Amino acid sequence: MEKLRKAVNEIAYCKDLTKLSPLHRTLVPVLSFASALYSVALSLRCSLYQSGLIHRNRLAVPLISVGNLTWGGNGKTPMVEFLAFWLADSGISPLILSRGYAGGDETKMLQRHLLGRPVRIGVGANRAATASSFFEKYGYVDPSTVSERLWVGAKGPSHFGSEEIGVAILDDGMQHWSLRRNIEIVMVNGVTLWGNCHLLPLGPLREPLIALKRADVVVIHHADLLSEKKLKDIELMVRDVKESLPIFFTTMAPSHFSDVRNFNSNKPLETLCNTIVLCVSAIGSANAFVQGIKKLGAVYVDQLEFSDHHMFQLTDIKIVRERLEELEKKFCSKPIVVVTEKDYDRDPDILKHLNPFEVLVLCSQLQIISRKGITEDGFKELLKEMLIDIPGRECK
Repeated sequence: MEKLRKAVNEIAYCKDLTKLSPLHRTLVPVLSFASALYSVALSLRCSLYQSGLIHRNRLAVPLISVGNLTWGGNGKTPMVEFLAFWLADSGISPLILSRGYAGGDETKMLQRHLLGRPVRIGVGANRAATASSFFEKYGYVDPSTVSERLWVGAKGPSHFGSEEIGVAILDDGMQHWSLRRNIEIVMVNGVTLWGNCHLLPLGPLREPLIALKRADVVVIHHADLLSEKKLKDIELMVRDVKESLPIFFTTMAPSHFSDVRNFNSNKPLETLCNTIVLCVSAIGSANAFVQGIKKLGAVYVDQLEFSDHHMFQLTDIKIVRERLEELEKKFCSKPIVVVTEKDYDRDPDILKHLNPFEVLVLCSQLQIISRKGITEDGFKELLKEMLIDIPGRECK
């Protein structure tokens, strides 16, 4: 199954299908047929929601959706964390609504990062019901009060410290049409972009690019790994769909490493200088992760990539160990394994089976890149204006 997932992923991001291997090309007709069926189902679902035959729920508080058009690696969860920190610092207690996909690695990471903050995290497929249960338990504030808090915050420190929920953040929410939202933030992986531009499963698109018309803000993630020309090309593609869209740029800024044997022990980024590194990951954007590691001074960086959200098994650990032994023999030096926080949170214990090899977890945070007058402060100000305007703003 893992081999099939890899093959499908390679096809999805191959812009010229004639360059695929003969084996991969045999999958294309099947995937094309499945993609056509998906397109019909998507259109039908959209029509049912637009006609009102399927009910859409409206929450008692403003809802910010953070989503994307393609499968993983777009920086949705880091953006959710960024928003939660900002709202909490503004005196507003946010509720994060997550579906808790595939072992809940993203949820576990959020819980650890936001520990001690007035942030609630609700997990469940029915996110309207999850939100309702949290409102009942903790209470909520009126949207006009949220606007007041943000306005007061603009004048000076907020004096509101209520734990009542003021704003909900919908993680991976763009296709979750059963909930009406006030702000739609769409994350775009600048490295992989939209692949071959086909719908699932032939391509990586969950919806056609025209869906960007629903967005209020577009964020180009991993922008630090792109040339200025590439960034301009992406901007043109986005504005070709919706000219007035505000566009921002983000990166994952590394802060330190943690050891899987003692996660609370922080190690500086310089730890990788003059070392041999094996990047092991099961995330949506492995190439961006590896490119980031290469900037930290390692002599040589190798990689083992698994499909997004893959749960590591002992058979996988055996594969990793074999690659480590090959690298040790080749370079006469013990290599270091580096994983992401999501990989660690999926199963913190299984990585300890790689002992005596050192396994480090790269800890990073989303950072908004300043570019041509576009700044982090500008991003926060835009969201603040949108939230202040919510009492008179139509819910989508």
